Amino acid sequence: MTKRSFALHSTNKLLSHHLRFTVASRTHSTCTSWNTQLRELTKNGNYQECLDLYRQMLRSGASPNAFTFPVALKSCAVLSLPISGTQLHSHVIKTGCNSEPFVQTGLISLYGKCCFIEDARQLFDESPHSQKLTVCYNALVSGYTRNNQFQSGYELFRQMRFLGVRVDAVTILGLIPGCTDPGNLKFAESLHCFVAKSGLDNDFCVGNCLLTMYVRCNSNELARKFFDNIPVKELATWNAMISGYAQNGYATEALELYSKFESSGMEPNPITLVGVLSSCAHLGAQRIGMNIEKKIQTSSYKHNIFLNNALINMYARCGNLVKAQELFDTLTEKNLVSWTAIIGGYGMHGQGETAVHLFNEMIRANIRPDGPVFVSVLSACSHAGLTDLGLGYFNTMKVNHGLNPGPEHYSCVVDLLGRAGRLGDAHNIINTMPMEPDGAVWGALLGACKIHKNVDLAELAFDHVIRLEPKNIGYYVLLSNLYTEVNNMEGILRVRVMMRDRRLRKGPGYSYFEHKGRAHVFIAGDMNHPESEEIYVMLDRLDDLVNVSSRGENGFVHSERLAIAFALLSTEIGEEIVVIKNLRVCGDCHLFIKLVSKVVDRRFVVRDPTRFHHFKDGVCSCKDYW
Repeated sequence: MTKRSFALHSTNKLLSHHLRFTVASRTHSTCTSWNTQLRELTKNGNYQECLDLYRQMLRSGASPNAFTFPVALKSCAVLSLPISGTQLHSHVIKTGCNSEPFVQTGLISLYGKCCFIEDARQLFDESPHSQKLTVCYNALVSGYTRNNQFQSGYELFRQMRFLGVRVDAVTILGLIPGCTDPGNLKFAESLHCFVAKSGLDNDFCVGNCLLTMYVRCNSNELARKFFDNIPVKELATWNAMISGYAQNGYATEALELYSKFESSGMEPNPITLVGVLSSCAHLGAQRIGMNIEKKIQTSSYKHNIFLNNALINMYARCGNLVKAQELFDTLTEKNLVSWTAIIGGYGMHGQGETAVHLFNEMIRANIRPDGPVFVSVLSACSHAGLTDLGLGYFNTMKVNHGLNPGPEHYSCVVDLLGRAGRLGDAHNIINTMPMEPDGAVWGALLGACKIHKNVDLAELAFDHVIRLEPKNIGYYVLLSNLYTEVNNMEGILRVRVMMRDRRLRKGPGYSYFEHKGRAHVFIAGDMNHPESEEIYVMLDRLDDLVNVSSRGENGFVHSERLAIAFALLSTEIGEEIVVIKNLRVCGDCHLFIKLVSKVVDRRFVVRDPTRFHHFKDGVCSCKDYW
């Protein structure tokens, strides 16, 4: 007996007193006014009120009909009420409305949305009417996609075409969300061709769905090409492309597109601005983020929790923790994302004690932690060297909060132990993981081995990590740098040969400093800046002061040194300098910035891909572990 049939059997007796008057009370058989009220409630999103009114309708003696059930079933589906839905199904059967197309569609949709997809399919298969109707196919296709059974949904789509059942825009809208894996890109392109040949790509919703499909398949080139060919772009179209760029790490492209969006004269909504703020956080583009904040403060959505959380994250990742904390303190409603943003911010800045204090405060506020916030607090403990405290939090995940640690949590613990020099313990943790270690876990061990110069364990970690992530060039660079530090020329040559054979090249490092609303970008050996001559004179002066040469073996000056020299030329004495770098800071530059921070009495904040380095008085917040 299926869950549906069991529920029907158990509720029939309970419902019989509602339905015994169906035949006897024909004077109440007309229910047009009730149906009108029910439709109005669902139209305005008042789904619970719709079900309450339906019960009132039954008590009044009115008999529901084929126009009543679709709205009531929709309300159950939206509210995810499978028991109430099965009760309604009993009503449908007893009133003889089960063969009505829109009632059938409502039932199939209900079971699909409530995760009873097998029962939805049983309903479909049992009705000869369903197998001829587009609306019923659409409900089941959408149900399969919603329940992560895309292949079954696709087979049903093929059945539609084979039987000659009409495919419409709703069919496509139900199927496309299943094509969101990069491995499905070829199929996604084929589906797009079918849509174009069918003339369905002119539908605005289908067009936006196709755009989102390409974005989620990580094919930004195809997404942008499709976007550019859309003749009339609505707000949702812009949002899909901007958010897609932001989510896939194309922050520069997202901000450039937002600039075009502003030029078009359209007004953004919270979805637009969350994508832009995310890109500002990624790039460290605080000036643009500040302009967005001003726009938010003068808008009707200045209290939007998602926007405020995005602002906190943006300021924290742009190096302005004071502003991030100020925004956090002014929130009237702090949800889990708010706490995660501020805890993660302090963790990135090496202020683990403050991050831990905030995490404990969150627990006292009865906010239930989840996996991501534990990643933030574990990472904060790792960056601050709070080994025992971090291990304690890791152990409480399951015991106190019922959370099973994932690979991302084990990666933090490996990093935590590695920072403390406990490489054997870190390796043991990996060997006892309940799941297969991923690249990040082995990468954390490799990084720790590089810091502590453990070549044998580093080679073991490297063998594992390049099997999992063969094209991640960062791991090759880590091992090569370790070989360099221990003067293992054979090892360096072996890594270079591997990189050459796999056609891997280290991307160019760049750093930038934001000044008066403009980002000044530098690459190693850069001579293109208008003030290059003054910058190199400043570097020579700094070299003399700290007794360290800025020129590397190839004669080039690394990008972060150029950015710092320009910043010193461009800012007032005593002003904090924030530099954003796309790659990890090398050891020589790390030492150089420490020495400069002491002789010029300035605070330098350098952000690399994983953390902030606060340099002051010759000391870095990372305690020389990065």
